[in-house]
Amino acid sequence: MTPEDLALVTELLGRPPRGECEIVVRGPAGEPVVIKNAAHLDDGTPMPTLYWLVGREERDSVSRLEAAGGVKEAERATDPGALADAHARYATLRDRSLVGSEPHAHLPSGGVGGTRQGVKCLHAHLAWYLAGGDDPIGRWTAAELGLDRAAYPCSDCESQDTQPRPSSAVAAVDCGTNSTRLLVLGPDGRRLDRRMRITRLGAGVDRTGQLDPEAVDRTISVLREFRAVLDTHGVAPPNIRAAATSATRDASNSAEWLVAAEQILGVRPEVIEGTEEGRLSYLGATSSLDPASGPYLVVDIGGGSTELIVGRESPESADPTPAQVVSLDIGCVRISERFLAGDPPARREIETARAAIRILLDSAKENSQAWQAGKRLIGLAGTVSALTVLALGLDRFDEEKVHHARVSRRTIAELTERLASLSLADRLLVHGMERERADVIVGGALVLEEVMDAFDFDEMTASESDILDGIAFGLLSPAAG
Repeated sequence: MTPEDLALVTELLGRPPRGECEIVVRGPAGEPVVIKNAAHLDDGTPMPTLYWLVGREERDSVSRLEAAGGVKEAERATDPGALADAHARYATLRDRSLVGSEPHAHLPSGGVGGTRQGVKCLHAHLAWYLAGGDDPIGRWTAAELGLDRAAYPCSDCESQDTQPRPSSAVAAVDCGTNSTRLLVLGPDGRRLDRRMRITRLGAGVDRTGQLDPEAVDRTISVLREFRAVLDTHGVAPPNIRAAATSATRDASNSAEWLVAAEQILGVRPEVIEGTEEGRLSYLGATSSLDPASGPYLVVDIGGGSTELIVGRESPESADPTPAQVVSLDIGCVRISERFLAGDPPARREIETARAAIRILLDSAKENSQAWQAGKRLIGLAGTVSALTVLALGLDRFDEEKVHHARVSRRTIAELTERLASLSLADRLLVHGMERERADVIVGGALVLEEVMDAFDFDEMTASESDILDGIAFGLLSPAAG
């Protein structure tokens, strides 16, 4: 620490710091915000915590939050198991700092703030969180105060865990144009939880180029629900990976939404390109399929885009990447908002939508010969699931019956024609129709039918393993991800 830094820290503390310390987090203007001290003072007294919040504005804000009952509110909002895990991780981190140090008669104990359970001090939790710590209380505090961890330069974050913990569960979050989804896998790959909520994050993005505040609020609310699920299973960074796809890619105002998502999840959703989206979808969709029956052509019909991915002709190849990936701007929401204004859509609207879809599919086919290798069509995402439910005559979605069910091109064409002839009110009455998807199902069905026609597939196999599975498998096996 330079003499100038020492003077700043002394001024902020109102006294010289006790023992050795260093500034590990600074504010946007370079001012000290968090210091890290040694586990013992010079006289051997154990310190109750490693990280101290010294930033005046941050410290005052936390004090006001505590005075308003923030400690109890934070405890109510956090799963006790997740908090206990955080205390244990903190103790491990502190004990690691003692390796090679001078032996002392008394060792520091407890977790964050020196306690083994509950919440003693929000200041200590926020300090660790800003320093890169995996702390649910610190994350909650930052969210309450509207603090973006990314805005605080950190010199100590690299000392925190940055690789998935193989002995822990992992989680994938997909923030798509139409739905927001979660998958939690145990360390052995066993599914612990899978959830899907239609949030329509991309509503209006094709027209305005911006995320609608109400759509963002819907999605944030679902992420809070997912955060509670993650805490229940003890999943935390770096064992979480979140992806944001078409809507976030296309919106000019996505930065604020990504910050809000990070404050809840502890990780910022990665705005992945369409080709990476396709690669992960292919990894998830084909992981349980027999390579000898491939190569597979995978179609992933999202809300804003559709990814087409074909595997390699040599399945025994060590290269796990697909032979060809293309992302097309023809998702179920985009097609519906752009072309299908009528209720029901007029015949000319249907034909205009078909023509737009065909143009993009023809262009993809002309740019690569790899598509010819696809022997079997695998369909992914909500449109495919919904159409498969209808094709099977189910009352509602049943994963065991839908996963790997086969649906003919003729059936898809008949469903598309039937659904397009109905008003939204009548579509909602269709046996097995998912209520939240009824307004965009025609757009998605048109995409699927045109894909089957363009690549001459008489049958599609529905798969419930997709980008979520690809992301989660990548966390369990980093070489695959």
